[in-house]
Amino acid sequence: MNVSLTPELEQFVDMKVKEGLYNSASEVVRDGLRMLTERDQERKAKLDALRHAVAEGLTQVEQGKGVSGKAAFAKVRGRRGQRSEPGR
Repeated sequence: MNVSLTPELEQFVDMKVKEGLYNSASEVVRDGLRMLTERDQERKAKLDALRHAVAEGLTQVEQGKGVSGKAAFAKVRGRRGQRSEPGR
């Protein structure tokens, strides 16, 4: 397989090899692909968890365990306020 890189990416790969972090350009590319695979797996796990939470919430609503829209938004606003940095 041949891969074409932009000049910037080629310089980046060369730099990593020159720094001694990798023995070859192929190692840099393989490591990048491993990282991409991990990122994709993490995204899939987060999406699966979100889908599960939505399904669980819909089940609760169907069972009459829902909350009013006002209460839900107040809860979200409260969480946002807790995460805000002072002075923002």
